[in-house]
Amino acid sequence: MKTKKIIFTALFAALTCVATMIIKLPTPTMGYIHPGDAVVLLSGLLLGPVYGGLAAGIGSMFADLFSGYLAYAPATFIIKCFTAVIAYCIAKQLKKIFSDLPTVILAGIVGESFMVVGYFVFEIFMLALSTSSKLTAASLTSGIVASASGIPFNIVQGIFGVIIATILYPILKRILKQTEGGIQ
Repeated sequence: MKTKKIIFTALFAALTCVATMIIKLPTPTMGYIHPGDAVVLLSGLLLGPVYGGLAAGIGSMFADLFSGYLAYAPATFIIKCFTAVIAYCIAKQLKKIFSDLPTVILAGIVGESFMVVGYFVFEIFMLALSTSSKLTAASLTSGIVASASGIPFNIVQGIFGVIIATILYPILKRILKQTEGGIQ
């Protein structure tokens, strides 16, 4: 059973990486919007917090490495890992109350909200340190202003991630249940 879980973790990491890299809509902030967040959410929802978090973090980190966003790779690993873990934890609680559809939507919204805030905070310090060798009030202020410009694009990416995950979740859940009793 553990071997199957590791295989699915590697598969979801690869799917996350490919979904992040295959369709990129560039943003004015030098980033890009992609469907990879759907797979990040699905990783957490279908594989659980440990394996799902690792699949989401590793796949997203490799997409940054392969796409030339080396400075983002460590933060991306952490942010996407926690996005998947948060989505799983919220979904686990909501399944007691709701059916799959509202559970996936609400868990996805909370997970993606963490992603938006995570990148906002990371970029504040990254941008502040790029304008000054030390953190000052002026460099932090410029970091906040510059980082805030990415929030709308991350929200759009999160919304598309939730929509795509909501569509794919019942299909993938059914397929994974057919693989010798599931993967959990």
